[in-house]
Amino acid sequence: MKIKRSAVAGTMESSDIMVTVAPNNGGIQIELNSTVEKQFGQEIRNVIQDTLTRLGIDSVTVTAVDKGALDCVVRARVETAAYRACGSENYVDYDVWGGMMI
Repeated sequence: MKIKRSAVAGTMESSDIMVTVAPNNGGIQIELNSTVEKQFGQEIRNVIQDTLTRLGIDSVTVTAVDKGALDCVVRARVETAAYRACGSENYVDYDVWGGMMI
């Protein structure tokens, strides 16, 4: 997938995360601001990175403002923002074990 424009998914409510994706020219850059940064910051970054990799995105800037979201919420917000940024009306779904479903 290619990021064509900026897009946002999520809210600033408790237990959610607001994810903004924007195109860039080199690699994946993740900026994270989290209320649980010390405990879970690296795990949140890993979930974001893994989700982008599964979607085939290799050039993007991600800005995430986390308010204690679970991993499944982080994945959903990253996927939604990415699909919006690509202008895609089709999507690939993942089963609960993380395997791609066609």
